[in-house]
Amino acid sequence: MMYHLYIGYQNYSSWSLRPWLLLKHFNLPFTQTVVCVDGKGIKASHRAYSDNGLVPCLHDQNFRVWDSMAICEYLAEQYPAMWPADRQARARARSICAEMHSGFGALRSQLPMNVRLRAKGKANTPEVAADLARIFAIWRNAREMATSNQVAGDYLFGEFSIADAMYSPVVWRLYSYGVQLPDDIARYVDTMLAHPAMQEWEQAAQQEDVFLSFDELIEQFGGVRT
Repeated sequence: MMYHLYIGYQNYSSWSLRPWLLLKHFNLPFTQTVVCVDGKGIKASHRAYSDNGLVPCLHDQNFRVWDSMAICEYLAEQYPAMWPADRQARARARSICAEMHSGFGALRSQLPMNVRLRAKGKANTPEVAADLARIFAIWRNAREMATSNQVAGDYLFGEFSIADAMYSPVVWRLYSYGVQLPDDIARYVDTMLAHPAMQEWEQAAQQEDVFLSFDELIEQFGGVRT
């Protein structure tokens, strides 16, 4: 079986990273097509390969699955190890994935994913700080469950799962914007950044021939956004 995944630019497309990382981690065979995304939502040209006009979209032969969370769930039905083995941990993982899927608007809008960016760090707004506090609490709770269940590993629920894939764009945001992190959170971020697939994604993002946005130029050269 060979999947095909349509994704957006790897420097910017947080939604595309999630199923791509999951496929890579579990060594599932797939090919990929990178398509132009401009941050303006649905594009009519995408409907040729994605029913909702957005990416990512997974093709399983002639069957299409769109939306990152739906793709992850579709894959997990065939590969159950993508979720934690413990029933309660699995329910918690689904809960925090749903929260990531629908929430954290301030973080998304004010710290958009930009893998190439290396900012010096800036003060977070109260809204972003609140999003980060909630995310850090989620991560700590997941790690506590892993310890309680005696599951080895340094990912959220011990072993790598869909939860790690869903929160992977947050890792890039924290790293790219130079966010100061508590030691335990920094350890998890380092674990994710060391993942071979995350490094592969970064290399691809660095090589993309895409013009820098105005905001990216400002951040790259140490300016201040107003």
